[in-house]
Amino acid sequence: MFLGNPELGSKEAYVPGLTKEHVAKTFGIPLEDVAKLGSAENPFGPSPRADEAVKAALNLSIYPDWTAASLREKIATKYGFPPEHVICGAGETEIISWIIRAFAAPGDRVLMFVPAFPIYHMTAESEARIPVYVGMGSELDFQWDDYIAAIEGNVRILFLTNPHSPTARLIPEERIRQVCEAAEGRLVVLDEAYIHFTQTNGGMHLLHDYPNLIVLRTFSKAFGLAGLRLGFGIAAPDIIAPMRHLKPTWNMGQLQIAGGIAALDDDEHVNKTVDAIVEMRAYVTEKLRKLNRFSVVGEPRANFFLLRIEDKALDSTTVFEELLKRGVIVKDGSVSFVDLGKRYLRIDVSLKKEMDRLVWALSDISNS
Repeated sequence: MFLGNPELGSKEAYVPGLTKEHVAKTFGIPLEDVAKLGSAENPFGPSPRADEAVKAALNLSIYPDWTAASLREKIATKYGFPPEHVICGAGETEIISWIIRAFAAPGDRVLMFVPAFPIYHMTAESEARIPVYVGMGSELDFQWDDYIAAIEGNVRILFLTNPHSPTARLIPEERIRQVCEAAEGRLVVLDEAYIHFTQTNGGMHLLHDYPNLIVLRTFSKAFGLAGLRLGFGIAAPDIIAPMRHLKPTWNMGQLQIAGGIAALDDDEHVNKTVDAIVEMRAYVTEKLRKLNRFSVVGEPRANFFLLRIEDKALDSTTVFEELLKRGVIVKDGSVSFVDLGKRYLRIDVSLKKEMDRLVWALSDISNS
């Protein structure tokens, strides 16, 4: 008999990308030849400054400040806000869970485009909040009239991911403003996990105009600290305060705080990462446009892109498995994203060696 929360018993868990070690062992491929393109990790590894700071902070017997004050102050200075506008979490995902609990009651609705980052709807469902899905167009383009029309009744939270996952499409600023204005007393969550790779400044400045907006960012991508688990949100203090009451008292350890502070000063690492990803994004999308059994969706602006399978004889799971046999790890859209169907793969942009292996593997599948 299941004695826990009935909302949890029938739900699927999050499906992360496979590891290089698993694929190497399963398919007998040298580890160094496996291209891991399913987790959007930084191909250059962690920020060197953060790496050094974490090693220097190994004083494990002392409690950290429960609000991560020094990190919040650093973030506040970096982006031009007072520290009371900042909250830190173990990745964006922890902050998303507080947002769901703090700003929507059980039975309230949470709005998002689909396909979407799975944590949005998974967290909502687990907390007995109801996801409201707005489908994208036939070319997986945003349907703004549908999204705005869905802002009604007990919709309490609206998610926007910029650039969007999994399509990597960039949302124009005027659309974000339109949503904030239409939302009125509802909370708009602007998730900018991948914003560095757009080579724009993102939407932080919109916080000055919209008190119902929170902007989320992560240290997992451009800073290369996915294993440290570190993210933050910036919003008006009356949005931040309820989440402080929800968060675990010491959710941020000394190593996270030290690593985050140092990473924010490591512009060299961030710029190196972004420049390489932007160059390889153009390189690989141009190569893939020559394959008639596959196509790249739109004009990707993230450190990943969405690949459409044009050949009706293939589906995403088949191609996913065939890529694994050739030492390439991607995300099967039918497993990872609600309402994406069986014709799409989300694939990371990485270094040239990995991009060349991807192109070779897809070409080999096309010719088989």
